[in-house]
Amino acid sequence: MPRKKNQKSKKDTLFYEKKAARSGYGTVAGIDEAGRGPLAGPVVAAAVTVRNTDFTERIDDSKKLTERMRERAFLDILNRCDVGIGAASVGDIDRLNIHNATLLAMKRAIKELDEEPDYLLIDGRMDVPVPQPRTCLVNGESLSISIACASIVAKVFRDRLMIDEDRKYSRYGFRKHKGYGTREHMDAIRRYGLCPIHRRTFGPFGNRRKGQ
Repeated sequence: MPRKKNQKSKKDTLFYEKKAARSGYGTVAGIDEAGRGPLAGPVVAAAVTVRNTDFTERIDDSKKLTERMRERAFLDILNRCDVGIGAASVGDIDRLNIHNATLLAMKRAIKELDEEPDYLLIDGRMDVPVPQPRTCLVNGESLSISIACASIVAKVFRDRLMIDEDRKYSRYGFRKHKGYGTREHMDAIRRYGLCPIHRRTFGPFGNRRKGQ
């Protein structure tokens, strides 16, 4: 039965990994992040080198998966891949700006891999300050299985962090919106001010301080 138009296969999503291998690079890592847009919490990046492509769960752009699907895929990825996770804190974001903090999180994620990669596949146009040659791919989560894995890992890891923060700051509803600027979240900020994990230099509230 022929594949439907626009339907991706495993072979399609290994194209860039195989291209790097044909150019002589041994270890290829996909890089992606989660948490650039929220008003609170860290930005998290993941670096993933796929060792075994026989995944039992769907591997795709994390935004195309349900929370339950992401959680199952996360465990599948940990069993089949070399995974590094890096984060940039709220303090990093306020000090560096969100773009540079994202680059820092990606650099930290690469350093957490068990084996240093020879080549990088990076989602978007992110000039990560590391020496490895790389290919930057817009919408890379749909083009590279390594980036798709990184997308899932970063999203699941950050969501878990925000659920933990909800236990400390439950009135903000972080468990539900993970720090994004939903109506519920904005109403809570107006009512209670900013808490310690809100980004002071990011979003509509700028440098507003708690209680002001």
